[in-house]
Amino acid sequence: MTELFDLPVDSAEDVAERRDEVVAQVRDHAGRIARELALLQGGDYGKRTFETDDGEWTVKYEAGDLQFLLFEGRKAETYVVSTHQPPDPEDLAAALADYDAFVAAFNDYVRSLDGVLDDVATDFPEVSATDSVVAERERILGRVREVTDQMAHQLSRYEGGDYGTYGTRVAGNRWELKWENGEASYLRVGGEGGIYLLSQYQPPSAHDVRNLAEDVPAFVAAFNDYVDGLDASLDGVSL
Repeated sequence: MTELFDLPVDSAEDVAERRDEVVAQVRDHAGRIARELALLQGGDYGKRTFETDDGEWTVKYEAGDLQFLLFEGRKAETYVVSTHQPPDPEDLAAALADYDAFVAAFNDYVRSLDGVLDDVATDFPEVSATDSVVAERERILGRVREVTDQMAHQLSRYEGGDYGTYGTRVAGNRWELKWENGEASYLRVGGEGGIYLLSQYQPPSAHDVRNLAEDVPAFVAAFNDYVDGLDASLDGVSL
């Protein structure tokens, strides 16, 4: 039994070192292809597959750097370059026998794009300005904010707090005014997920303003009725 364990074991160090050298050279060369693809496709990350007579090569890149190079041949699938374990030496050798064809396929792809944009017209029509519609929207919303700020001031006086809400139904829709420190914070129509006629963020579309602004007087009238009801609730009280 002692003689069995005295049998020599060959070192794989030389093969592994050579494998790593070859992979490093492929990584450098295919990395140039990855950078060209990133420039061509215009994104931070992506991948593209190229066909050869013996299989398919897939290049994946991120921020212009090669992430992996995969060869899918008839007999095996080999990650020639990857962020995980290195390839088997025999699989690497089989894949690299087709590497020249892969580079040729990439070059053919790039050449196929030569002149593809030559006849594209760049004489574009003039772009219409939105100045007038934006100004009119701001004018209407400015008036809405003026009246809702007045409502907010009255609500703040009556309720005595720093913030609160007033809601009612107008034309079948739920209208809600949120006020804070005596000013309108938002005016929302349609409940949760509805349209913000006023908000601290982006303004509504011109179509929404047109559809909803005509109901603002009814909203103000409903508020006035609410206030009148408060006055009536104290009628007849004497001290």
